Amino acid sequence: MHMLALLTDGLGGEGGIGRYNRHLLSALAHSNSIAGITVLPRFAAQADVDGKIDHLAPSSGRLAWCLRALRLALTSRPDIIFCGHIYAAPLAAALAQARSAKLWLQVHGIEAWERPRRPIIDAVERADLVTSVSRYTRRRLLEWSNVDPASVRVLPNTLTGGYAPRPRRPDLVARWGLEGKKTILTVGRLASGERYKGHDRIIAALPAVAARVPSVVYLVVGSGDDMERLRQLSLDVNICDRVIFAGQVPQDELADHFALADVFAMPSAGEGFGIVFLEAAACGLPIIGGDRDGSVDALADGRIGRLVDPLSQEQIVAALIAALNGGQKPFPEAAQRFAFQNFASHVDALLQNFVR
Repeated sequence: MHMLALLTDGLGGEGGIGRYNRHLLSALAHSNSIAGITVLPRFAAQADVDGKIDHLAPSSGRLAWCLRALRLALTSRPDIIFCGHIYAAPLAAALAQARSAKLWLQVHGIEAWERPRRPIIDAVERADLVTSVSRYTRRRLLEWSNVDPASVRVLPNTLTGGYAPRPRRPDLVARWGLEGKKTILTVGRLASGERYKGHDRIIAALPAVAARVPSVVYLVVGSGDDMERLRQLSLDVNICDRVIFAGQVPQDELADHFALADVFAMPSAGEGFGIVFLEAAACGLPIIGGDRDGSVDALADGRIGRLVDPLSQEQIVAALIAALNGGQKPFPEAAQRFAFQNFASHVDALLQNFVR
């Protein structure tokens, strides 16, 4: 069979959706049921891909992307149209119907939690298969749609190699002034549209944590348009000397930054899954995440890390103090639980059932 994959973030994207797309399309390419995959992205650079994957250049605008999708559907005659984002579902559904192809829709997180416009609802309800990164996102989608629950399957993120416990790099310790410090780490975009990640909740909790752990600092890895607000918040609560904004770090240095920390914390209230939890856990860190979103799946219902109410500063403070004082064990076995081999087997089983 041939698949046409309509994506927002291409396989070279380093955000959560881009990495998920890369892993999923790679797993599909390993299946004997797939002859080839044409990938049409809106954004992100091309990545090294399997020989079955034809990764086209991104489109400069929405209309151009839609016209290219229409042309590809007419010329490549796909058996399956994969839609990587719910906002593109109306286009994907129309193309699938026109070509008598099966429609596979992927949903990630907050974009699928609230009832969307009618054209999107109609498209979602015409999908032959919907895969969700977490049980939470699946439940929220089923609340507003009439999709058969049996056709909505959970397909969580996966973790590839390169993440494992390692010594702290002295140059990075010196770069960020971490000698003798107890370090809390968060890795994620500092985007005004993603404030649900909880950076501000950790900053607000720092004065109480510092009263019990005087050497504590907060290392923030990531960049975005919300950085200045967070800087101001650290000034407002008088702990700006304890908050280190590292900005975006190269991908090949990310695991080394995990090694700098004593605990990874992201008390999110809107995460679809949170692959960064898996990366931190595989690097041997204790983990703190929120209990109101897809983080529950990433932390395996609390077996991989500690779940807290992200809206409770008291719980966040208590969890941080306990982890910094050695009261929480790490779970590096997360790398095995979410290994790519397990993910690829899951994808192949879904595909076999899907095409029957």
